[in-house]
Amino acid sequence: MNGSKGVVGALLLAVGIALAGWFVGHGFLKGRAADRFVTVKGVAERDVKADLALWPLRFVATNDDLAQAQARVRLSHDECLSFLGKQGIDPASIEVQRLDVTDLLANPYRSGPIESRYIISETLMVRTNTPDSVAKASQAIGELVEAGVVLSSEGGMESGPTYLFTGLNTLKPEMIAEATAQARRAAEQFARDSGSQIGRIRQANQGVFEILPRDRAPGFSETGQLFKTVRVVSTVDYYLKD
Repeated sequence: MNGSKGVVGALLLAVGIALAGWFVGHGFLKGRAADRFVTVKGVAERDVKADLALWPLRFVATNDDLAQAQARVRLSHDECLSFLGKQGIDPASIEVQRLDVTDLLANPYRSGPIESRYIISETLMVRTNTPDSVAKASQAIGELVEAGVVLSSEGGMESGPTYLFTGLNTLKPEMIAEATAQARRAAEQFARDSGSQIGRIRQANQGVFEILPRDRAPGFSETGQLFKTVRVVSTVDYYLKD
């Protein structure tokens, strides 16, 4: 009798070990299957045109007599306004951004003779929603030089126009959808090539929108170009299943 109980106990123990092994193995296979995924990227691009232009025009005058330097700056100021008006730029989009007067004799660190005691500089800022007019005017800037206006790019400002695109938010939904759809197509192709099927999304990263210069060459900045390219790259992980 005791021998029968021992045999039954041994059989139950063996069955328990076998079942435990099956559950462990099955769970391991399910876990490995859940770990199978593919990472794909989708790209969307749009060619856009700037809708805002900023153009600082800085000019200077020097003289030993302050009144004469002021008169020269006023004349340059009037010449700039006349030039911009002829180029079709609305006077309401032009404002005096700064006016600086420097007395070189007041500089304790000066050295050597001083030919012109006073330096007066003025900056006119053009801010307009018609960038084409600024692009056209910047091509004719030589007219100001011929009129005797002394232009300067000093003072930490760019000498040329800056072109900005402000309509990014209107493009985002459509571009994100396009980049995501492209990523899914790439995942489906991978799944077909590997004899699998794509499952649900494991993880997704929308990516960062970039505004790039249309002409991507050394020395060409995005803000200096009227035409630009908006780009976004979405990264998506898809689970794979048999």
